[in-house]
Amino acid sequence: MSRYPRLLLLAMTTMVVGASVFTAGCGDNGHAQLRVVHASPDAPNVDVLVDGKAVLTNVAYETASNYLTVSAGSRKIEVRATGTSQDVINARVSLSRNKYYTVLAVDKVASISPLVLTDDNTPPASGQIKLRLVHASPTAGPVDIYVEAPGTDLTGISPTLTNVPFKAASDYLAVAAGSYEVYITPTGTKTVALDSGSLALSAGQIRTAVALDAPGGGIPLTAIVSKDLN
Repeated sequence: MSRYPRLLLLAMTTMVVGASVFTAGCGDNGHAQLRVVHASPDAPNVDVLVDGKAVLTNVAYETASNYLTVSAGSRKIEVRATGTSQDVINARVSLSRNKYYTVLAVDKVASISPLVLTDDNTPPASGQIKLRLVHASPTAGPVDIYVEAPGTDLTGISPTLTNVPFKAASDYLAVAAGSYEVYITPTGTKTVALDSGSLALSAGQIRTAVALDAPGGGIPLTAIVSKDLN
């Protein structure tokens, strides 16, 4: 494979429907923060429901929402093609009070499933950033991931993470603020399947980078970077 220097810095392009706080059941269990990512390459635009209420509509592939404030506890998450009533995902997700979560709709639509991640938005140490990497490409197979200075020759360089399987997420990597380039290669090779290009990250920032198939599936691989904090 050749390099594909394509990385989309995300803005919120979906529409939040109704109020920003959704409650269910009796009593007050407190609230959690929930973000949704459309990571299914051949799925159409989707609507997302929490406990039967539409919270996002017409969400396109490669899009991540802002955090939504939802009631803590067991929440029903539904994903369906925009404008339809047929769920492609219908799952119960347990959300703890005052915690942050990212739910990704992953895999091709025939096998689509939710990938639930617990986010750590604790600020990084002074002068540092935190970066989490998620393998959400159903095409790529296991991969090695390198987080290096821009323009690094990977020859003789050991990967930052090795043999990362589909649907795996790294811990948050704490590194000094500065410019980085993320390279993804098939495990055991130096053949770059995805090159983020130079990413300038400022102290205090927390980011989640998600490797994805091309729209419709397959290569060239692409990626999105979502803002967890700052």
